[in-house]
Amino acid sequence: MQKIQHYVLFPNHDNGMRLYGILKEAGIKATIAPTPRAASKCCGISLLVRKDDLEAIRKFIDENHIEILKIAAIERDINPRRDKYC
Repeated sequence: MQKIQHYVLFPNHDNGMRLYGILKEAGIKATIAPTPRAASKCCGISLLVRKDDLEAIRKFIDENHIEILKIAAIERDINPRRDKYC
C-alpha cells in the first residue's frame, strides 16, 4: 500500500517561505521540500504537509493572500534501488 503525501506548490520561493513561517508560528508541521516531478515540471520549493492540517492551511493561505499553484496529493515513491548502479 502506497502512502499519500500532500505538497503545497508555489509560483515562487517567497510565497513558500511566507506560508512556512506562518504555519510554524501556528504550530502546524510543514517541511520545506523540492517540488516533486510528479506534481510539476518546474523546479522550486514546496511544503510537505499532513492531510489532517489541510483545512487549516487553506484558511491561512486565504487569510494571508498567499499565492499557490495547487495542493497536490502524490503517492510516496520510495525506490530502494534508486542511485544504485551495480
